[in-house]
Amino acid sequence: MSVHSFQVNVSHGEEVGLDTFKGKVMLIVNTASKCGLTPQYEGLEKLYETYKEKGFTVLGFPCNQFGGQEPGTDEEISYFCSLNYDVKFPIFQKIEVNGENAHPLYQYLREQAPEEEKLDENGTLYKHLRANAPKLLEGSTIKWNFTKFLIDQDGNVVKRFSPTTTPEEIEGDIEKILAK
Repeated sequence: MSVHSFQVNVSHGEEVGLDTFKGKVMLIVNTASKCGLTPQYEGLEKLYETYKEKGFTVLGFPCNQFGGQEPGTDEEISYFCSLNYDVKFPIFQKIEVNGENAHPLYQYLREQAPEEEKLDENGTLYKHLRANAPKLLEGSTIKWNFTKFLIDQDGNVVKRFSPTTTPEEIEGDIEKILAK
């Protein structure tokens, strides 16, 4: 099994098999439009534009499970991404990434890469989670918006990055996989 085994819905509703991305390096990200980390869309789009001709793509999966920071409809989310960040990488329908209603893709991603880089214990996000949602700091749960999974050309999960890891910090990892 690999990431290529899953079906997802693009923001306008069409079902797409992730096998359409076979041979490409992917960065799968749960996103939100009203989060302090939302400006990461700019860096994600820059990565996409820089490496798309070399076989790379970003896949954005909006999620409203973290502080209600993605309240819009799929259409509103797509419009926001296009208008504010000129996003051209695929944005999918809003999904859940944790809990019993988590999308099967995210269940698989969490199983394949249960650990992410540790959050900075002095950082704002860690302090917020510790005070308000300590269960999110446990186990393989997605900790917050903009958790990132790097996937190789064969659909294997290579690495999981914390929400506070910027797209720019991932660029070297992307280049290594593209060079294989």
